[in-house]
This record gives sequence, C-alpha cells and structure tokens, in this order.
Amino acid sequence: MHNVLPDRLFGWIIGMLSVLLVSLTLYTAYFGVFPDGLQRSGHLLLVIALVYVVALRASIETEGPAGFSLTLQRLWILVVLVAGVTATGHHIVNFDAINDRWGEITDLEILFAVILMTVLFDACRRTVGWPIVILASIFVAYGLFGAYLPDGLAHRGYSLKRVTAQLYLGGGGIFGTPLGVSATFVTGVVVLGALLEKTGAGQVLMDFATGLTGRLRGGPAKAAVVGSSLMGMISGTAVANVLTTGPISIPLMRKSGYRKEAAGAIEAVASTGGQLMPPVMGAAAFIMAEFTATSYLTIAKAAFLPAVIFYAVLLAMVHFEAVKRNIPLLRDADSIVDWGSIAKRSYLLAPLPVFVGMLLNGYSIMLSSFWAVATSVIVSFFSRASAQTPRRMVETAIAAANAVIPVALACAAAGVIIGIITLTGIGLKFSTLVVLLSGGQLHVALVLTMLTCLILGMGLPTAAAYILVATLVAPALVDLGVGLLAAHLFVLYSAMLSSITPPVALAAYAAASISHGNPLKIAVLACQFGMAAFVVPYFFVYDPALLAIDVTWVQVVLSFVTAIAGGVAASVAMMGFFAYRLSVIERLGFALAAVLFLSSDWRLDALAVLMAAALITWNLRKGAPHETTAAEIGSEPIKSTKREISNETHA
Repeated sequence: MHNVLPDRLFGWIIGMLSVLLVSLTLYTAYFGVFPDGLQRSGHLLLVIALVYVVALRASIETEGPAGFSLTLQRLWILVVLVAGVTATGHHIVNFDAINDRWGEITDLEILFAVILMTVLFDACRRTVGWPIVILASIFVAYGLFGAYLPDGLAHRGYSLKRVTAQLYLGGGGIFGTPLGVSATFVTGVVVLGALLEKTGAGQVLMDFATGLTGRLRGGPAKAAVVGSSLMGMISGTAVANVLTTGPISIPLMRKSGYRKEAAGAIEAVASTGGQLMPPVMGAAAFIMAEFTATSYLTIAKAAFLPAVIFYAVLLAMVHFEAVKRNIPLLRDADSIVDWGSIAKRSYLLAPLPVFVGMLLNGYSIMLSSFWAVATSVIVSFFSRASAQTPRRMVETAIAAANAVIPVALACAAAGVIIGIITLTGIGLKFSTLVVLLSGGQLHVALVLTMLTCLILGMGLPTAAAYILVATLVAPALVDLGVGLLAAHLFVLYSAMLSSITPPVALAAYAAASISHGNPLKIAVLACQFGMAAFVVPYFFVYDPALLAIDVTWVQVVLSFVTAIAGGVAASVAMMGFFAYRLSVIERLGFALAAVLFLSSDWRLDALAVLMAAALITWNLRKGAPHETTAAEIGSEPIKSTKREISNETHA
C-alpha cells in the first residue's frame, strides 16, 4: 500500500502529459499549426517532461520502500527535468523577443543552449540509445574544434556563441525541420496507429493475413510477411511492428517447424519492410516530403512498387526456405479461418480509406490524419469491446506518446547534427569524398553509399538515420545523375536496413526476445531473408520506371515484372533451392539471370528469361517434390522442434 499513492499520482501525470501531447497535434491539425517556434518547443517540452516523469516513476518502483526519499538518482532526474523544461519553455515564454532579435543570442541563452543539449542527449540515452548521442556529440565537437583538424576536414572556426546560436535559436538546429515533422505529421499518424491497435483493427489485419496464407506451405511465415506489410501501414517502425505481430506469428512459425532463429529473422525482415509500404509508411516518408519539397502522395506512389517487389521476393525466400526445410502444410482444424468474424470486424479498418481518400483529394497529411483519427473513434463505438471510452482514450494517448517520444528525441538530436552540417559545410565535403572514392562510377558510389548508410544508421530509428544520410550522402548520388526522389529512396532503404544488420540490429533483438533465439544469428539470417531489401534500391536507381514517375504504364509493368523476376532469381541463388537443391552451376546461373534482370535493356531481360526458364525446367526434371502435410508432422525433425518448444514453455 506504501507505493499506491505515488503510482496513481504518476499515472495521472503521465496520462495528462500524453493527452496534452496528442491534443496539441490534433488541435493544430484541424485549426492550423502554431508558429514553428511555439509548435516545436511545446512538442519537445512535453516529450522531455514525459521522459523524466516516467524515469522518476521507474526509480521509485525499483527502489521500493524508499518512497519519495531524495536519492542521488532521483535528484539528477528532478534537476534535469526542471532544467530541460526551463530551457525549452524559454522559447515559448519569450517567443516574440527572440524573433525581434533575429537570432542574436544572449549570455543566458548560451547557458540554456548548453543545458538543453545536455538534457536532450541524456533523454536520448534513456530512450533511443547511445549511438545517436555519440554521433551528435562528435558533430558538436567538430563545430567547436574543427578548425584544428587537417586541411580537407577543417573549417574556418566557430565560437561557442556562434554554435549555440545555430543550434538553439537557428531554424536548422534542435528546433529545425525534423522536430517540426515530429510535432505535426508524425504524431498525427502515430495517434492513428495507436487507435487502430487499441480498437482491434491490427488484429483484423493479422487474421486476414493468416486466412490468406495459413494453408500454404510455410503459411505462418507467409502470414507474418503479409501481416507485417499491412501492420507497417499502422506502426511505421520496425521494432514496434515486431513487438505487435511477433507474438502472434513467431509461435505459429515455430509450431509449423521453423527454426527459432529463422522465425525471428523472418519477422524482423517483414517488420522492417513495413516502413516502406504505403499509404502510411514510416515517419521518414514525411521527413522526405519536406527535404525533397515533394508531396507525400508522390512519395507514396513512388514507393509502392518497390515495396511490393520487396514483399514479393521475401515471400519467395520464405517459400524456398519452407521447401528446403520440408515445412509441412497445415490442414488441421486449427488452420480454419473464421472469415465471417473478419468481415464483421472489418469496419474497424474504415480510417485507412478515409486517410488515403483525403490524401488523394489533396488534403494535407495533418488534416487527413485528424479525420482518420475521428473516424476510428466513431467506429470504435459500434462494439462495446472496442469502444474508446475516456479511460481507453487516455490509454491510447499514452501508447501514442510512448511511440512518439523516441522519434521526437531522435529528430531533435538529428537537428543538432544538421545544424552543424549547415554551419560548417561538412555535408558538401562528405558528398565530394564519396564521388572521389567512387571515381565517378555510379555502381561504386551506390555500394559506398549503402555501406555508409548501414554504418551511420546503426542503432538509430529509421527517421533519424534517414535524416543523417539524406543530408550527408544523398547529394552525392544526385551529383552523379540519380534523380532526387530515387536518391532519397535509395538512402532511406539503406538506412532502414540498419535495423537488421549486425552488430546493432534493433529489429533482430526485438524478435529474439520473442523467439528466444540467438540475436546475432537472427540478424545474419535476417540479412539473408532480406536480400530483396538490399537489391531493390539498385533496381529503381537503374530503372526509374519502377518509381512510376513520368513514364508510360507499359514501361512500369515491364520494369515491375522483370524486377520481381530478378529478385526471385536472386532468392533462388541465395537459398540454393528451387523444387530441389541446386548444384553450383545452377546457383551461378540463377545469380547471373538476376544480374541480367537488373538491366533496363529488353534484350538482356529476354536472355535472363531464357536462362531462368531453362534452369527451372532442369531443376523440375529431378522429380516431383514431396508435399508434407500436417498428418506427417510425426517425422523426426518436427518432433525435435516440438520438444524444443515444450522445453522452452516449461522454462
């Protein structure tokens, strides 16, 4: 009973702050956004307050009977909380005075700037992790001391006053475009996603996916792929997608005979790709719209076919894994789908067509998300189980706030990096370096760019990783003749893949917590299953018709078909299996066909078709593949898998 009162008090405070955070975005979505300084400062203030109130609550729960006693840890949390709110609130209280000075910074504001960066980095450490803190700190150090570096990296030198003015008062610093996107577009879409999950719309999508694929070979894995592509429209983040769909799909995959590492890897890859699937996509898509001065609808249109190719090839990889491992067909009573129940609950998905329909009719992202949220609340009352009562709405606001916090903090930290890049011009130097190292060869530059994106994106949310690489690397591709949208989509794909790339593979670690597999093995397997994600960006760079921009529908269809054929050929070569195990010659043949499909020359595509057809015919002549059914689950490999599951359950 000792901690009941503090727990209720903290619960009330967290609920109130979460409702304020959500309400600020929804209010401005309908009535109009406040001036940038007010909108972004209010957003960051509420996020910082939430981080440290939650941290204080966790400290009290951890230390138990100490209650409200002031330990060193709690003193630090309280000091940072007050300092962060004060430094951020200064922007709100003195908004007019700051504007009248046109960026001239006072001595007090220099102190506030240092305090806010300290608080921001500490908050990022708690919620996002150390990588972005270290990276942002390196850029701040470069801004202050870069004049002492060797020629080629050195800048002309900037004082503490100039650097803090750029980061604290400048429109390209902490309160720059990335935080602005978080305070407007991202939060509105995240609220929509939280509502769809709370009302049960997410479960409808997963049931639908399971119904479509449940009776196919490797059905549970294919359900994970389809379900994650659909859920990606809701969550927009890889880790959240894993934690939402994984508890359903991973046990089903394990039950059907998949290894625990393979089950985790498939879920990690499928959830990562969910960020690419229109109409909602992830937060990075909204930031891309700002960076490229392109409408979100154009970006969604360009991203659609590459996303479909990604999932089509991933389905092929999953299928060949099922054939290779002799995963059985599920034809028992458990695989029967209640389509009537799915149809009855389909009204919960009404917000999605509302959102898409408004976008297609030219409405803003914010207003579209507002009316989609309103629709979700209204349709929730069609059933008592899903009705968004005041208590449930507060719970939804808390869930949305939990999803917004890491994105907002990562965007603010990325604003620090962008502020230093803008101030010093290091971005231009970096792009020039990529061009020089590649010798002006596009294929070399693309490989270097992808490697750079994978390294810079390690441990970062996709939105923050995209902001960084879009600023540093994308201009190099544009300089080499790649279209603006293709260049930005290329670096987005590459940055996104850091969530499954060892050693820091956040989606793989999330999947490991559910499958109980080795995280590193899951990450390695995820890279194998996610081969399509590594290949697809090269397809649309070399063949921009896949982005469906300024081309005929015939070109789009031909490019789409050959891209899928190339991806499937590459997956066959990667897995070493079609209907039967491939010889070395067959694998090389499929790999060569995949490379030929990469070309936009129809003659090379025709040669690739002939090669693939010949190889498939040769493989099928080895005999009819054996089709295992649920009745044959008594085989030894499946028995051992069942014993593993039983042991894990008892453990």
